[in-house]
Amino acid sequence: MADDISDFTRSMGIATSGLRAQAGRMRVISENIANADSTGSSPGADPYRRKIPTFVSQLDRTLNARTVGMGRIVPDQSDFRTKYEPSNPAADQNGYVKYPNVNPLVEMTDMREAQRSYEANLNIIGATRRMIQRTLDILKA
Repeated sequence: MADDISDFTRSMGIATSGLRAQAGRMRVISENIANADSTGSSPGADPYRRKIPTFVSQLDRTLNARTVGMGRIVPDQSDFRTKYEPSNPAADQNGYVKYPNVNPLVEMTDMREAQRSYEANLNIIGATRRMIQRTLDILKA
């Protein structure tokens, strides 16, 4: 019985770490989307640079299990988009404005994937809670 409770706790702990990691990922993606059309603050200045969340595997000694956590958030080094807009205050001497290297379609796809992973972890927690409740109901009978 003690092993069963420890397995339930471990399962919930691993799923909870997944929830936290995916929530962090969604925050980064939201920031990317919010800044997709921002420009530099001065002529020729670099605009917002897309951020990429990373994950790390961590050992949780209390659970005696490997969990996932947010790693570093790294800048995407791909080129900025440019548009010819000579009347824009952020335009360089040639009339080009740099826009972030954020592709809203990619960000929305990443967001959907993060949401699905979040929901999967939430479902694991729900299923584990139901199993705990059934176990308690059996013990009461």
